[in-house]
Amino acid sequence: MTRLSILDLAFVPEGATPADALRNSLALAQHAEGLGYHRFWLAEHHNMVGIASAATAVAIGYVAGGTKTIRVGAGGIMLPNHAPLVVAEQFGTLESLYPGRIDLGLGRAPGTDQVTLRALRRSPENANHFPQDVLELQAYLDDGQPGQKIKAVPGSGLKVPLWILGSSLFGAQLAAKLGLPYAFASHFAPRELMPALERYRQDFTPSAQQDRPYAAAGVSVFAADTDAEARRLFTSAQQQFTNLIRGTPGRLQPPIDDIDAYWSPAEKNHVNGMLACSFVGSFAKVREAVKGFVDRTGVEELIVASAMYDQAARLRSYEILRDAVGE
Repeated sequence: MTRLSILDLAFVPEGATPADALRNSLALAQHAEGLGYHRFWLAEHHNMVGIASAATAVAIGYVAGGTKTIRVGAGGIMLPNHAPLVVAEQFGTLESLYPGRIDLGLGRAPGTDQVTLRALRRSPENANHFPQDVLELQAYLDDGQPGQKIKAVPGSGLKVPLWILGSSLFGAQLAAKLGLPYAFASHFAPRELMPALERYRQDFTPSAQQDRPYAAAGVSVFAADTDAEARRLFTSAQQQFTNLIRGTPGRLQPPIDDIDAYWSPAEKNHVNGMLACSFVGSFAKVREAVKGFVDRTGVEELIVASAMYDQAARLRSYEILRDAVGE
């Protein structure tokens, strides 16, 4: 059976605060744990008024502390923004507090704009060192070596599982070369999904962490008791992506009745391309769409990201999805 997991960006709905968003994230994680979801990830973004998970390791600690069994982690940490030693210490601390439950997904994008990147005191060129930084981070989390002068404390020897995240062939090739699990960001950038999965599986080299390929794909799911209700809930995400391509990101907007009155034909085409891996509808429609996607991709895990304005509707959507995949 395909594993089900959640990627949450701690979306801040219009009229709410980041504190509300983080409490909603914890409530969602607790709900998902009760439903049997495998893992719950949070993502690093900066200078985004609609996303509350910028201090990702802190948010992960909050969610892990409020749950008991579900795996919790980063989907992901944007490694060029950080010194590998600091990341090793942060996630070594999390693993020490919540042993056997912490994941560390790594991306090479900044998770922000170039002006904010300078405020982080980082250079765009740091992304060029991503493979070397992954290896350095992995070494800090591995067993210490004789004469090793710098150790992550906590972190050394804890071997927190690493993932490579990506939306292109680059991440697939790196994950394959290092023998790490791979998560493709098809929930917003689906264009190269199939070529990336093929390259990852074809080139995979077994490692101490992973003896065979293990691939996850991001999807968006908006499930409701009726198709019409699900389509209406989906308009929050459609507005969000329209605002992103307009360069006017903001807080997550409530659903609207007529999305075609909101966007232009060109914007509609662009957004529909970005959200092509979105499954919207009632139980039967979502079940059919999920089955088709898993059959087509062969992924071992679905990581579901849903920008849904209403918390109760979001919890219900994950219930419907769990039942659909279970069948």
